[in-house]
This record gives sequence, structure tokens and C-alpha cells, in this order.
Amino acid sequence: MTVEMPKSAERKTQQTSLLSFFKKGNKGASSPTSVGQVTPASSADRKEAKELKQPTESQTTPTRASKAIPTPQSDISSPGDDNSSPVKRSTRPRKDYAESEDEDEESIVATRGKRQRRVVQDDDESDFEPPNDEPESDGDDSMDEFIDDDDAEDEPVKPKKRATRSKGGDKTTLSQDSLQSSSQSPQPSPVSSASASLSMFASGAGIKREKQEKNEKSASPASTPLRQPKHAQFQKENEERYSWLVDIRDADGNRPGDKDYDPRTLYIPQSAWAKFTAFEKQYWEVKSKMWSTVVFFKKGKFYELYEPDADIAHSEFDLKLAGGGRANMRLAGVPESSFNYWASAFIAKGYKVARVDQKETALAKEMRDRELAKKEEKVIKRELSYVLTGGTLTDSSMLVDDMSTYCMAVKQQDQQFAIVFVDTATAEFLVSEFTDDSEYSQLETLIAQVRPRELILEKGAIDQMAVRVLKNNTSVETMWNYLKPGSEFPDSDRAHEDLVKSKYFEAENLDDLTHYPKVLQEIIERPLAMSAYGALIWYFKSLKLDQSLVSLGNIQWYNSIQKGQAMVLDGQSLQNLEVFANTFDGTANGTLFKLLNRCITPFGKRKLKEWVCHPLMDASKINSRLDTVEYLNNNREVKEFIEKKLVTLPDVERMLSRIHAGQIKVQDFVKVVTSYDTIYNFIIGLRKYIDESTECGVLQQLVDSLPHLEECLPGWSNAFDYKKATEDGELVPSKGVEEDFDQSLEGLQAIENELEQKLKEYKKLLKTQDICYRDWGKELYLIEVPARLVKMVPDNWTQMGGTAKAKKYWSPEVRQLVRQLEEGRERHKLVADQVKAKLYARFDQHYSSHWLPTVKVIASIDCLVSLANLSYSLGEPSCRPKIIDQDRGVIQFKELRHPCFNAGVSGRDGTTFIPNDIELGGDNASMTLLTGANAAGKSTVLRMTCVAVIMAQIGCYVPCESAVLTPVDRIMTRLGANDNIFAGKSTFFVELSETKRMLSEATPRSLLVLDELGRGGSSSDGFAIAEAVLHHIATHVGSLGFFATHYRSLANSFESHPQVEPRRMAILVDDDTRQVTFLYKLEPGVSPGSFGMHVATMCGIQKAVVDKAEQAAEQFEHTSRMRRLLQFHKGDADVPLGLESDFVWALNTTKPTTSSLEVMLSMIDKL
Repeated sequence: MTVEMPKSAERKTQQTSLLSFFKKGNKGASSPTSVGQVTPASSADRKEAKELKQPTESQTTPTRASKAIPTPQSDISSPGDDNSSPVKRSTRPRKDYAESEDEDEESIVATRGKRQRRVVQDDDESDFEPPNDEPESDGDDSMDEFIDDDDAEDEPVKPKKRATRSKGGDKTTLSQDSLQSSSQSPQPSPVSSASASLSMFASGAGIKREKQEKNEKSASPASTPLRQPKHAQFQKENEERYSWLVDIRDADGNRPGDKDYDPRTLYIPQSAWAKFTAFEKQYWEVKSKMWSTVVFFKKGKFYELYEPDADIAHSEFDLKLAGGGRANMRLAGVPESSFNYWASAFIAKGYKVARVDQKETALAKEMRDRELAKKEEKVIKRELSYVLTGGTLTDSSMLVDDMSTYCMAVKQQDQQFAIVFVDTATAEFLVSEFTDDSEYSQLETLIAQVRPRELILEKGAIDQMAVRVLKNNTSVETMWNYLKPGSEFPDSDRAHEDLVKSKYFEAENLDDLTHYPKVLQEIIERPLAMSAYGALIWYFKSLKLDQSLVSLGNIQWYNSIQKGQAMVLDGQSLQNLEVFANTFDGTANGTLFKLLNRCITPFGKRKLKEWVCHPLMDASKINSRLDTVEYLNNNREVKEFIEKKLVTLPDVERMLSRIHAGQIKVQDFVKVVTSYDTIYNFIIGLRKYIDESTECGVLQQLVDSLPHLEECLPGWSNAFDYKKATEDGELVPSKGVEEDFDQSLEGLQAIENELEQKLKEYKKLLKTQDICYRDWGKELYLIEVPARLVKMVPDNWTQMGGTAKAKKYWSPEVRQLVRQLEEGRERHKLVADQVKAKLYARFDQHYSSHWLPTVKVIASIDCLVSLANLSYSLGEPSCRPKIIDQDRGVIQFKELRHPCFNAGVSGRDGTTFIPNDIELGGDNASMTLLTGANAAGKSTVLRMTCVAVIMAQIGCYVPCESAVLTPVDRIMTRLGANDNIFAGKSTFFVELSETKRMLSEATPRSLLVLDELGRGGSSSDGFAIAEAVLHHIATHVGSLGFFATHYRSLANSFESHPQVEPRRMAILVDDDTRQVTFLYKLEPGVSPGSFGMHVATMCGIQKAVVDKAEQAAEQFEHTSRMRRLLQFHKGDADVPLGLESDFVWALNTTKPTTSSLEVMLSMIDKL
């Protein structure tokens, strides 16, 4: 009877069969039972086999690791403390976690064709390499493509000796040493072989399923008992060593679910550290401090992920898992060349990614050990390079957007806030400190402008209101980090101490701040700002990014609300007007910024966003920008010249920060240097155009403000070999620039010349010209000898390989020279890296004085070209707005349309956009009371008016026939009826909160938009609030704006008010069919009704329901009319409510304003 075994039993059988494979031919070691037979099983055996055949789900399905807290799967139960004996669970499969102590020193025989060599298996050999004990296979089963010579770069090679010739003739026999080496080669580890045979990785290749089945069939069940005792003992040792993976705790001993649990750390007992192999110790030293981070661990030419990280890779991206391996952990892996791709994929899923790299080659390790005269280490030196998160990406290949990605630290104390945020790609720090109102409106505005990708908060120190504001204005992809107060989120004193001790800037002592940036010196004197800055530094230290970011010194103050200097667009208006994110899915599709953004360079796009966040308030500055836009559109050759130059520029601003960090590729460094040469020539050409014109506006000022690049560019024209740097990625300085580099290069050349001289001698010795040097894998300068001349090869030459046509040898002299050459090249690498760092540092010296200011100026020129292109593409009609500066505010647009539509052009549904005239202020009323049917286009009129004002004040043309306006200092909007369930606010509460903010912040220069105020409450309450608010704005504030409402009777209250003009959206109504034709035209008057029943019919609601609703509406209207008539006969309605309140206000106010009294007198005159 044949018993079908589960995978665990098959794996044991396969491991045993590997032992049998190496003992073929040894008859005494043959199994008592042949492969084709099965020993009859006892009843107990059959029962056990039946249990194995039907494993439970927990046995066959690995536990999915948690996303936020990766937890390794384990079969060990620890009922007591860490020192208690673990209890095995019979219902779960056993897993081997440990690695044998001598495994790093185990030897295998690596076979490649006819070439054999003895290899010491080091931890650097990739787990992707297939087992070497399998028989050779053909076709698709070949695993040669997995073997990478670089995977074993730290493996010392012991070549076999050259075969000696017998005296009898041409036949050769292997030397005794070679035979001994072959016969005594130890057997490969079964665990390692099983791991290799099961692996399939992200490179797209793997062992075929047919090959696995073939191996499984060849396994001998009868041989299993041979390994059982040792395996059972090894399993027990594994369980004891890894029992701490069952009861997960953080470094402080807290378990998941505890109040103070820290998911970033993992507790490993001291007893476990004592039993770790060198590689395990190296891995767990990193992972224990980054338990919630996905760690990419460099091994050879691959990055490997272990245990919970491997589970995540398998679950999220279907990367294949391999069990066991030298580290006895589940693993998955990706080639090093695709690290950025896979790291970006993990980050997009919300994970943090740590990268652990090899800091030396095997030869460098050997040289280091020899120089330090210490015992040779078993593993290659590895260190944490950096940690990547969604908000701290710096590599251009991983950044998917040209716009800034911010990491932000928030410090709160009551209603005071200090916020420090940084764009890690450019290393620009921005600092803001302010005292906010009770609604945290300034915080909301700042978050809406910045939209951070990652937040750093002090645990337990930020209130719920602030958290709600943050969540309401950030995306679901935003990462939240809570730091411990004091130790991680320091107070100002500790932050100051940490800053000066870190020595980011040159200083004679810890009190010397002369070389610190000016803004940073100011921050040190502000406790809240210093605390937030210190938290950001601590976080970057944990990511190993602090030195490159902070030491650049690019830090500025940021003011989200620049009163008196720029138009204020608060957070609510940015959302309502869809400036940066639409209200549909939160993306940039259909937004104003996407319409405006025609910039060519990435840094130009980021500058344009600053312009949109803060439109200009100064009329002269606005007109200067408009002059430039007009000049560029009237002189197309100038604009085309600028565009041709800008299109060749890379993202220089981001690359400058990478140069400072010393982490830029050589090819990118060449791009930066050549880009500034391009900019220099571009400015020379641009001056020729603008010097001939006096109407180019701000463009002349920008060109004149450029730094003098001729002061620092000439020194780079011949600093290094540009061709070699571009093609090979090697930064080779010109001769004489770096003496150390020249000496190192000369030393290598001398060794190579000596090798060439040896080759000439060998040609004379063998009397042939057919021998030459060949590189084979990592073995350099092998002497290739034709087969016909093998007899003439000296006996002291060592054969390293060969084919039927030629053999490859090393002579003792060549071997020694090759060793010198390899060590020389290792030393030259260090010299080359030092030279590269020197060149980068030399270029970085001009960062603040020349390079960065130049980028800022070019970005502004790019923005002007973008505005010119948009103005040109607006279609007809479009015009340059006339910006005037006068006491009384005015906004006048004739035939204004939305910028996304051209007048008279049909859309996809065949509709045509209807333009409208907007008249606010000046000789007209400052407020428009807008009424109209549902869906008549009121909200569109409101939005397009605000958008047109923003476009005009950033210096762009407007889509209308004519435009006249005074600069608006603030746009405040109250659109739609939205509640805030998360914040615990009803629709009515949200309405009143936003209205309260308007009344307290609005000025006569503000543009206010209120849409259907009061809809969230009852009809009487809503009407009363709407009437009171409109009266206060029109009479006491004097702002410009719209008040859209369905309260038609509201027009009666303001019939005599000189600053309120009723207007409506025109429609055509067919009462018989209840059909409404929307004309979308703004006209004087009050709408005769909202026509809700007509709209309901057009939407397809059943006629019976609409009829019933209409009867109820008529009855309500009749009752309201009778009530108003009764009040009129009683004399209660002779004077409008607003006028009554004005009289009371005048009596109670000792010094009423002149404008308010004039409005009151005008109302009395009308009465």
C-alpha cells in the first residue's frame, strides 16, 4: 500500500533522499528496502499516516502577518514567563527557526559545466542559488540563470591543482589532493537544499513544478528514520531558541493591546542572543528595533525579507516564499536592481521600508581583518543605510510626483501651535507658529495648503479637535506617527541640546551659533517651535536622514495667512472652490491648479502652487505680472526660446539636496553641472530680448536678480572626464586635480603592465602567439592555452578550468599579480569614493549663494510662461483684467464664463455654457441676493466668480469680455449643506461655525459667498438667521459677495436696502407638464419660486407623490401669507427688521461709523 504524505512529510523524505544521492555506489550504505518497495505498515503507522494525510487548516495555511505590527508565525506556546519550558502543540506543524552553528563554514562543491572548485559557504551566498547536489537537467529546468557570481563575492576560492601527466603517454590522472578533495566533500545541509529547491523569486524565474515532483518521487520513505533522532533534537532546540516569537512583546516588555505597547520594537531575551549564529545576530539586531518596518536585507545580488516581512511580501504581492535556508526563516527576495520598484510598492501600501546594505566586499573584509590582525569574522559587515516612508522619499526614481511631499511635526499647547514641515526631496524646512481661534481655522488652512503625507505628533499632547482638523484635511494615505513625550518628542531645552551636540553646522563650541541659519537661531528662542523641530530631527535620526537634511540649512518661516500681503484663501474655501483637490475623489482632476499648471520644470510647478496659495494683493505687482504675460504672448519667439531651454532642465532643486547628501548618481551630477551651464547661456540669450523692450514687466526684475554664475561655473568645465562620467558612471578627475587618485591609478597601471610583460614571456616560453589572458567569472587574467600546447605548460601552473579546445591556468607569478591587482582595485574604490565626495562637497559650497537662488528665479520665469500659455489658450472671449486701487471695492466681469469652458462651444452632452455679467460694488450694490430654481446654476455662478478673481490676482487673463476689480484681501465661502459626522457636528452647526468665521474676519475688501444659509435648521430659524446675517454684512461689514437662497420672502426684507440687489437665474416654466427649461442667465428680480415640484417631476418621481407634495406646499404658503397679512394690519411690518435693529444699534453706540450711518440714511430716504 502506498501512503500519500502531506508536504511536511514529503519535505523530510526529500531531505533524506539527498543523503542517499551522495551515497550511491556505496553498497554497504544502501537502504534495506529498495526504492520501488514500501515496507508494510503497522496499525499504529497507518493511523499516524491517516492523520498526516488530513492536516488541519492551521497546519497548512501560514498565519497572515499583521500589517501595522508584523508578527511572525510560530508553532510554539509559552504558557508562563520567558524562562518556562515551551510546550509543543500537536495540532500545528513544527517549523525550524534556527541555523546550525557551523553552517556558515560548511563546504559544498559548486559545479558549472566541467569546472569544479571548492567553495566555503558564507552568509553572502544568495539563497536564490539552486542546490548543487541535484543532477544536471536540460531545457527549462536549468537553474544556471539563477547563479550570480556576485552572490558569492565573499567566498574564498580554492582551485583544484593542475592534473599531472603520467609517464606512459598522453593520459592524465588527477593529483592525490584533488581526489581527496572530491571524495571527502561534506554533504550539503538538507535544510538549505530544501530551501533552494522550493524558492521562486521576483526575478521571474524559479524551479519548475515538474522538477519538484520529480524530486519528491525520487525520495525514499524507508530512509526517513535515519534522520529522525537528530531532527527531533534539532526541532526541540529551535523551539527553545525562538520561544520569544510566540509571546510578542516590545522592548519594554509590553504586549500588543497594552496602553504603552510600542509596535516598533521587539523583545528578544538574552538567552536567545547567546544561541544565535553570526548571521542571525546581525539580522535580529536590526529587526528587533524595526519590528513594524519591512526590512530589505542585502545578501549578494539580492535583497531578502524574512519571517513577517516575507509573509507580507507573499500576501500583498504574491512573492514566493521559501522555508528554511541558512537562517532557517521563511524568506522572500528580489534582485538588487529592482529594489526601488519594490520599495515603492511597499510604501504605496502604507509600509515603512528599511534597507540594510553590505558595507564591504569579501576581499575588502579579508583585507580589513588582515590589517587589524583580528580573527576573521564569519559574515560580511552590514549596516542600516536608511528607512523610507511615504513622507520622506528622497530618491528621484521613487518619487512619483513633481509636487512636494511633506513630513510634518505638530506641537500644541492650548490654542497655540508650532508646525515644522519638510520636503525631504529638496531638504527645505518650513516653520510656522501661531495662536489659533476656537475652531482652529488657521491650522485648517495650513493643512489644506500643505496636505502632508506624514504626520509627527506628541502622544497624549494634542487634543481631539486638532486631530479632527488634521483628519478632515488629509488623505487616507497619510501616515500618523505618535512619539513619546520627552524622549522622542523633546521639549525645547532638550531639543536645543540635541541640535548643538549633533554638530550639523560648523561651530567652535556648543554655544557657537554663528554658522547656524538665521531662522534656526530664531527658532531656538521659541519653545514650541524648537520642540516641534526637535521631534522632526529625532524622527529623521531614526530614519538615518537627519545629517543630509538638517545640515543643508534650508529653513524658512511659513505663514499660511499673509494678511495685507496676499489674498487669504482659508481651508474651507480651498475645498469649496476645488483649488487643489476635487470634492469627488480628493484627486487633482478638475481642479483650478490643474487648469493653471502649464509649467515645464518640476520646480516651476512647485513654485506655481505657492502663487496659487497666496495670490497677490498689491495692484502694482499684479499689473507687473500681467505686463509680462502680455509681453510673452505678443512676442511668441521669446516665449518659444524660453520653453526650448526650460524643457532640457531636470529637477535641479531636488538634485542639489542629493549632492549635499553625497547620494547622487554620477550621471545625475553631470546633469546638474551641465544644467547650470545651460541656464547661464539661456540668461545671456534672454537678456538680448528683454533689453530691447521696456514692457516686459517682472521678467526684467527676475533676470537682474540672478546670481552671477560666471563666478563659479568656469572651474567645472574641466574638473573631470564628462564623457566617462556620462557613459560609465565613473567620476574621474582630470589629471593633476587629485594627487591621491592619480597615484592610485598609476599603481594599477603598473600592475597591468607587469601582467602584459609576463604574457610576453610566456609566449616565448611556449613558443606560440596563441595564448592570451581571459577573465572567467571573478577569476581575472587566466592564461588560456590551446589544447595542443597543454603538454608544454609548466608543472607549477594551476589549471582553473577549460574546454575541449583550450585550458585556463594561473601561473604562480600571475596569481600573485592578480591578487595585488584586486587589492589595488579595492583600495582605488575607496580613493575614488573620497574623490567623488570631495567634488560633491566643492560643488555644494555655492548652494546658498548661487545654485538655489538661481533655481528660484528660473522657477518664477517658468510660472510666468505657464500663465502666458494658459491666458493664450482660454479662447474667446478672454481679456487682461484691469486692476484698480480705490477705497470702495468693485468686481465687474462682462460675459464671464468658467475657465474650463469656451463660450458657445458644446460639451460632451451637447450643452453650451452660458456666460453671465457680474457686478458687485462700485456704482452697484455690494451684495447680490441670488434666488432661483433648484439646479438653475446658482452655485456655478458663485464658483466661477471666485475662480476669476483668483486668476486675475495671480497675474492671469480672465475668460470674459472685460474685467475690472480692486484687489480682494480674502475669499470666504459657505457652499453646500455638509455635516461633519466625524467631528460630531450637524449641518446647522457647520453652517453657523463657518458663518461666524466670516462675520469676524471679513472686511470691505473681502469677497463672501453664502449658499443657502439656514437650510440646516427649521424654516423659521433658518430664515431669521439668513436675514440677520445678510443685514449685518451689507450694512456693517460692507463686503462684496453673493447671498444665494430659496427664501424668496427675504427679498421683501431688503427691498429698500441700497447695498442689496436681488437677482435671479432665468428659467422657462410649463406648469401643465411641470417642465422647467433652465436658461442659466443671471437677470434682475426675484425668482417666482423654487419649482421643487417641477424638478421632482423631471427627476422621475411618481406623479401621485408630487401631487401630494404640491398640495402640502400650497397649504403652507397660504398659511404663511395669512400670517404676514395679519402682521401688516397690526402695524408690525411697517419697518423692516433690519432697519429696526439699526436704530437700536445707533442708540446704543457712542461712535457709529460714517459708512453705516450713510447706509441707514439711504434706507430711510427710500422708505
